[in-house]
Order: sequence, then C-alpha cells, then structure tokens
Amino acid sequence: MYIDIVPNRGSPPAILLRESIRDGKRVRKRTIANLLALPIEQAEMIRRVLKGEKLGPLESALDVVRSQAHGHVEVVLTAMRRLGFDKLVDAKPSRERDLVVAMVAGRIISPEASKLGLTRAWADTTLPDELGVADADEEALYAAMDWRIERQKAIEKRLAKRHLKAGGLVGPPDG
Repeated sequence: MYIDIVPNRGSPPAILLRESIRDGKRVRKRTIANLLALPIEQAEMIRRVLKGEKLGPLESALDVVRSQAHGHVEVVLTAMRRLGFDKLVDAKPSRERDLVVAMVAGRIISPEASKLGLTRAWADTTLPDELGVADADEEALYAAMDWRIERQKAIEKRLAKRHLKAGGLVGPPDG
C-alpha cells in the first residue's frame, strides 16, 4: 500500500490510498480509499509510515505520571467476587466491609506485610482505588478489624451454611 498524491488542475490534489496489483505482466493500481479530507501534512505522515519509517520515539511523547501494578490485584479481586467473599463478610455494602475485603486481598497479594503495613504495600498497586479505600489509614483499618470481630459469629454461620452439609463432620482428615 502507498499514498499517491495526484495533481488536480485548479483543485487541491487528490490523496489516494492505493495498492499495486500484478495482472499477468502488467501492474495495475487499485484505489482503496480517497483521503481528500486529510491535510497534505497528514497524508505525508501516512506515506512515511507505510514506507516503514518511524515517526519518532514514543517515549518522548509520553510522560509517566504514576505506574501501579494491577494484574495480581485483578486476579485476586475476581476470585473474591466469584466466591461472593464480600457478601460473606456482610450482606450490606459499607466502608468497613470494603476495608475488610481490601485487607484480606492485600494479605493475599503481600503476605509478608503486617496488617498496618498494608497501606504502604497498597501504594504500588491499584487495590485501594479498585475498592475505594485509597484514603484509608491505620486508624480506619483498626476500626474495620473491630467491626469485623463484632460480626465474626455471623460470618462463621454464613460459611457453615455454604460449606457444611447436615450431619457432616468437621475435623482433621483420618490418616
């Protein structure tokens, strides 16, 4: 493919996107698109790109303002959503529930971080933004842990209802 700029008497030149097709011993031109609406400068840029020329280093056109890891956050949050983890913690959405989910996800993502070190570990990921807890500090985490402790029995009942069968036994496997 190439750009063909064809003079057009008193009118602006026709800017055509074309390809060459061999027909036996003859070479024919086939017009793919008429790019008349483009300014001549843009047509020249397209011509250069089609010839394989690089227009400039992309790095110089972009400024990296902030870069955060996201892949592992997406995997963990997707698994938690599929399991309905947030609804196990509490049926009603709340800030405390979001903080508890964020702390559990943070622990999975950064198991070496302390509970209070989670907010520092979050800084390099999209986790706090995804859960809307980016402004959380240590006090908010402590409050969320206290909130969760108050609901511990209800959480255990929901887990038992989901995973235990009537008459089933709970304990270490025989062996």
